[in-house]
Amino acid sequence: MTVQHVLFQGISLLNEAGIDGAAGDARRLMAAALNIAPGRLTLHLHDDLPTTIEAVFLGHIQARAKRVPVSHLLGGREFYGRWFKVNGDVLDPRPETETLIEAALAESFSRVLDLGTGSGAIALTLMAERTDAEALATDASQVALNVALQNAEALNVVDRVTFRQSDWFSEVSEVFDLIVSNPPYIALKEMKGLSPELSHEPRMALTDEDDGLTAYRAITSQAVEYLSEGGRLMVEIGWQQGQAVLDMFIAAGFAHVKIVPDLDGRDRVVTGVWQGK
Repeated sequence: MTVQHVLFQGISLLNEAGIDGAAGDARRLMAAALNIAPGRLTLHLHDDLPTTIEAVFLGHIQARAKRVPVSHLLGGREFYGRWFKVNGDVLDPRPETETLIEAALAESFSRVLDLGTGSGAIALTLMAERTDAEALATDASQVALNVALQNAEALNVVDRVTFRQSDWFSEVSEVFDLIVSNPPYIALKEMKGLSPELSHEPRMALTDEDDGLTAYRAITSQAVEYLSEGGRLMVEIGWQQGQAVLDMFIAAGFAHVKIVPDLDGRDRVVTGVWQGK
């Protein structure tokens, strides 16, 4: 059978399973099975598809129909133009987080602390973009740090990143001019309504098992002890948490506090500047 015939079969199976974006997912999985760029798939639609590749593709389709994320099937995903290894030990980096990257890059920095680094998407992207900077990337999960280390090696920034197991600031003693974090911000009561795909991601990276604001309380109350004068704190938030987190920044003594929206216009990042005591 041709690539097109089997591709349509895959799309049909995903549609039957109720997968949003079935066609796009199927195309990415077919391109991966063929080991070609997704943008070149159209050029191969009328090629005969080897049975071995057909089996790989349909196996991935069956897994996707069971809500396994595409990133887990492919072993990673693109973030800010770079490929990051992703598996069930880390949160899947999402396009909304690029809002934080853009905000961080808007000003200079030399020493970065990334709290709860996960795959390393934030810290490693900042290092790749600013080749004169260094970072400390922490996470409570050692298996997550192992994934981040592999990504650092793949991106050739491992010599400028230190990885450390730490529960927020518990194992941190250094001072930084930029602290960033994308902490777990989903409230416990919201978990049941989330996409089934999220069951394949580490729960501790998604929810605080409370109101979704626990991490922000910890970060904002302690960050000033680890920031140089003029240093910035920057956190990603859930789109309905903007005012609550902004108030925490102000209460902690941060100046120039603001909410940065994502490309959909939703509150996505809160930033503030520490001007010293």
